[in-house]
Amino acid sequence: MAAQETNLKFPLGKIEPNSLKYFGACTLGGIIACGPTHTSVTPLDLVKCRRQVDPKIYTSNLSAWRSIISKEGIRGIFFGWSPTFVGYSFQGAGKYGFYEYFKYLYGDRMFPETNRTLVHLGASASAEFIADVALCPFEAIKVRMQTTLPPFANTMREGWSKVVAQEGLSGLYKGLYPLWARQIPYTMTKFATFEETVSLIYRTLGKPKESFNGLQQTGVSFAGGYIAGIFCAIVSHPADVLVSKLNADRKAGESAMKAVSRIYGNIGFPGLWNGLPTRIVMLGTLTGFQWLIYDSFKVFLGLPTTGH
Repeated sequence: MAAQETNLKFPLGKIEPNSLKYFGACTLGGIIACGPTHTSVTPLDLVKCRRQVDPKIYTSNLSAWRSIISKEGIRGIFFGWSPTFVGYSFQGAGKYGFYEYFKYLYGDRMFPETNRTLVHLGASASAEFIADVALCPFEAIKVRMQTTLPPFANTMREGWSKVVAQEGLSGLYKGLYPLWARQIPYTMTKFATFEETVSLIYRTLGKPKESFNGLQQTGVSFAGGYIAGIFCAIVSHPADVLVSKLNADRKAGESAMKAVSRIYGNIGFPGLWNGLPTRIVMLGTLTGFQWLIYDSFKVFLGLPTTGH
């Protein structure tokens, strides 16, 4: 009854699971979960990207922040926040909205007898494939802004204009393949690990999810998200390093594969793991709060939290 009252009070009215309104609500939840959270960790992301491109630029995260603040003030450590906010808001919309849709399509409509983990993997991969097309231009601008000194551009609008003027619209998508290589395994790990972790937590607690209140369920969502984020960081980190270096150091007319081969030849296998501890902290916290926000939004709408 309480859930129904919550739905009736909400401007959208009652939301039926797996309806168009439901998928729209999940899309909005993805925007709220991803845009602000990614923007909030810009100081970590800024240092991570610069250390990936040049491991000698800073001796530690703290020394990096001290150096940046001394030269540019507090605003300096949030450099690149605008393409981060816009890009990851778009990505969050596609990632969560399409995940819910594909999970329903693959699991309930097309392959109802399929193992649920396979459904989660397939749904998350499909969703991320689409979401990255929206993210890619803004990720390209963000990385160029953050990894070039002096900066390639000082604002998102300036960065967009300069890339298009120099390379055309295709310049905004030259990192799409490496982005897919980073983000699709990341998202598959994120969603499948989250779903399995949440299921394991409820089995360990010995009671069904429905027996817990909304606050307790979102607490489980945060724990499951944090654990999933740690796995995500490890799985996707080598591709993340290559994306940063590719956007910062790809030569004119050079194919993506040739650029990747050249960059790998310069940094070797150990270089693919530069900045991993920072990324584990960043993504664990980030993913935990994303699931907390996303499922809290669903509870606000009177919908069940994610997971079984």
